[in-house]
Formats: sequence, C-alpha cells, structure tokens
Amino acid sequence: MVGPRYPRSSASEESPAPGPRLSGATRRSALGLLLGAPILSACTGVQQSLSQFSSPFGSSAPPAAPAGPPQQATTAGTGGVKVGLILPLSASGNAGLAAQSMRNAAEMALAEFQNPNIQLLIKDDNGSPQGAQAGAQQAVDEGAEIILGPLFAQSVPAVAQVARTRGISVIAFSTDSSIAGRGVYLLSFLPESDVNRIVEYSASVGKRSFAALVPDNAYGNVVEAALKAAAPRRGGRVVAFEKYGADRAAPARTLAQQLGSADALFIADDGDAVVAVADALTAAGANLRNIQLLGTGLWDNPRVYASAALQGGLYAAPDPAGFRAFSGRYRTKYGAEPVRTATLAYDAVALVAALARTQGTTRFSSDVLTNPSGFAGIDGLFRFRPDGTNERGLAVMKVTSGGGVAVAGSPKSFGA
Repeated sequence: MVGPRYPRSSASEESPAPGPRLSGATRRSALGLLLGAPILSACTGVQQSLSQFSSPFGSSAPPAAPAGPPQQATTAGTGGVKVGLILPLSASGNAGLAAQSMRNAAEMALAEFQNPNIQLLIKDDNGSPQGAQAGAQQAVDEGAEIILGPLFAQSVPAVAQVARTRGISVIAFSTDSSIAGRGVYLLSFLPESDVNRIVEYSASVGKRSFAALVPDNAYGNVVEAALKAAAPRRGGRVVAFEKYGADRAAPARTLAQQLGSADALFIADDGDAVVAVADALTAAGANLRNIQLLGTGLWDNPRVYASAALQGGLYAAPDPAGFRAFSGRYRTKYGAEPVRTATLAYDAVALVAALARTQGTTRFSSDVLTNPSGFAGIDGLFRFRPDGTNERGLAVMKVTSGGGVAVAGSPKSFGA
C-alpha cells in the first residue's frame, strides 16, 4: 500500500493490486506492475484537509519557534539497499509533530511491505537547511543510494547539493515546485495538479469561461499561472481574474460585476478563507447559485461543507478512501491520528522498496523514476515529470453538507 497532495488515485481497497499480498486479509500488495511501473498501493484518498499542516505551502515554511536539540540518527530495516530519510524531527510545533507522524508512516511501510531489501537511515534536520545538509552528508557517507525528504522547501537545495555530488536522486516532500529540478523530485500535493484536473473536468461538462478570485500570495501565484495555462489547453479562457489580500471586499465587488461573462468561478484558498471569499462575493451582489464554483484540494474542510454558499461546488482532490484505510491501520499501530502528509512518507518508502525489488541496478535512475506510466499509492496515481514536479490522478469532489462526494473518479491510468 504505497505510492503525497501531496495532492494527490489507484484502485479501491476492495480492488486488489497484482503481486504478493501483505500479511492480513484486508491488506493488498504493495508491489505489482502498472503498465511497466510498480504499483505501490491499493488505497487512495483524503480525509483530513490538505491544509492541515499549516498554510497551503505549509511544507515550504520553516517553523517559527526555536527547535529543540537534534535527535540522534537511527535506522529502520535491515536490507542491503540504504535509503536516507531526512525529516525535521526536533523542529518546534506542528513541524515536529508532522515529522514524527511521517517517520511512523515510513516505518509502517517497511512493516507492511514484507521484508523489503532496504534500510532507512533516518536523520533529523532540526528544521534548518544546515541540519538537512549535514543529515544528507551523513546518509551518503553511510551509503545511501537515494534520499527521501526534506520537508521544508528552503532545505531542499542544501540536500540536493550533497546528493548531486554523489549522483543520486532526492524525493522531497515540499509543495514549492520552484525547487524541483534535475534529480530533485517532489512527492507532494502540488496545486498545479488540482487546477489541471478541475479545469479538465469542467471543460468536459461544457464550462469554457472561467472567472477566478485567488489570494495575493505564493499559492495564488501558482494557481494563477496554472489556471491561465490550463484553460486554453481545454478550449476555454479566463474572462475575469482578481486577487485579494487582507481586504476581500473590493476585489469581490470588482469580480461580481464581471461574472455575467463566466460560467465557472474558481476560488483557491484554504477552507476558512474560501468561506470568507464566498461571503464577500454574496455581499457584493453575486448570485453564486447561478455559476459553477470550482476549487482545489484545500476545500476538503468542514467549514466549506457547512457553508450554504459553497454547496454544489467542485474541487479536485485524492479520493478519500485510501487515506481512510491508511488512517485506520495507522491508528491501530500507533494509537493516534496521522497528519495528512504522513502518506507522502509512506508512499516514498514503498516506492523505493518496490523499485529495489524490481528494477535491479537502475532502480533509482531518472528513467525509472520518471516512468510515464507512473505509480499508484495511498493517494492514487502519481508520476514524476522530468522537471522534478509531479502529476497526480485526482478525483473530482462535490461539496455537500455531509462532506465531499465524488462526481468523477480518479483515473486508473495516465493518458499519453
């Protein structure tokens, strides 16, 4: 059950993947072949909000409070293929809690994969680039063939510098696509995937004219670029676009006056902000029942489901089933709830375990990692692009008062 936004779907829990079974009647193989690429899981999904870990770019920002003393390096597994795992285990606040949950998930993947031939070299980066670089250096000196992590965007270049001197790849967990690149792949929930999927679906049901209201920040900038690229590819156009800062009222009034030329309205922000934006649009005279509302995976939030204005809105996200199944196994093993990003660590470890088992000496080469058929994991299908970013196979969910309901399932394979 392996194969994380990031964001992002394979067969359902009832539909077993090919390959050897894991122990336990309800578990499915963590290994198989999907059009020539390892299948890492038979699970998918989102239950907790993708914004659970801080902001939309939560894995890009370091912790604000001082970190604690670094934790001692440890190992997990006894296999011959060594893999570095770098996490901010001693970082303060939510960062340290997320890191521990991700470490648990990584070790859970080892346990569920039936004795994989890998050994995790677990390093604490203390939430800093310097700590990440030191951890990466220790890992490669100890024979790591690939590095998983770090979590924070500002630490990824420091790790990449070490990895490139040894000619090995990095699979990082940051959501900041600007730090992806040669040999540095992001296994995270990237907003670009959400935008591409929801625009694709909207176009398929006849929506061609898009209006958008997004935050004036890094997340909004990424969404803006993705939307303005995706709409023309699907035969559509962006007819109105506004950004907002602390004041949502003025941009909402401007956009409300232009909605007559649009048949879909894209609002990209986390749950609390989306509700406030919808309220501002309604106050500005917009009738949101007359236009199809669209969003990203950050809409997976109780406040969104409780909002009368957002009922019927559509957003792209991993199908929830996989994360529910993963969470149940995690609770059984650790007696606690996993953070949403825990699936990224699970999928990363399961991926390298599958590749170590099936791909021989080329197991972590760029050709193997960028196989266009992709891989399947907890959050569904994903594949790494040559530029280091990823693409995810996402479902389209509808907002209802009872939660998100799938209106279009996640794909079973990637198109050409």
